[in-house]
Amino acid sequence: MPRDAGGTGDVLRDLRTGTALEHEQVETTLALMDPHLDRDRLVDVLERLHAFWSAAEDGLDDWAARHRADAAALDWHRRRRAGLYAADLSVLGGSPGGDRPELPAVADTDAALGRLYVLEGSTLGGTFIDRHLAGVAGLPRLRCFSPYGEDTGAMWAAFRRATRAHVARGGDAARVVAAARETFAVLADWCRPAARSREVPA
Repeated sequence: MPRDAGGTGDVLRDLRTGTALEHEQVETTLALMDPHLDRDRLVDVLERLHAFWSAAEDGLDDWAARHRADAAALDWHRRRRAGLYAADLSVLGGSPGGDRPELPAVADTDAALGRLYVLEGSTLGGTFIDRHLAGVAGLPRLRCFSPYGEDTGAMWAAFRRATRAHVARGGDAARVVAAARETFAVLADWCRPAARSREVPA
């Protein structure tokens, strides 16, 4: 798959193809559709995801304070999810840790859109994860993977429109893709300690 912005004229297509490898690495590392997923590993994963989302959202909050119009156009305040991860951890008997991954500062809206592509794109696969976890015996219903419920499609469509509009106004598609790839890479590295065991229960 291409790993850079290929000049297709569509930033969303460039994001999809340009982050395909990193996206696959994250899915493989988390393996949340694993039929052998148990409560303990789910807690490990959620602790990692909470720390990552907290760090990612802190950077986006700094950006939003400097680019209020762009943040409002993206409905940033509604897209925050760190609190949902914390609440789900509490329900599962886990707790947020103190350590967080290091992410680069969000310098501008190009960088913000790249980071948000990773965060918001996860809500699409999250609907499938949510259904899978609902069928795992002994697990409570979680909110972090499907935060928008029936509005998931509408929220993703709004993000796509805002991203295309930003690039049409002069935003740099290549920088958006680079920020998304960097965010995916940090996420994969940060979550690696919670990767599933290679051993499958008998």
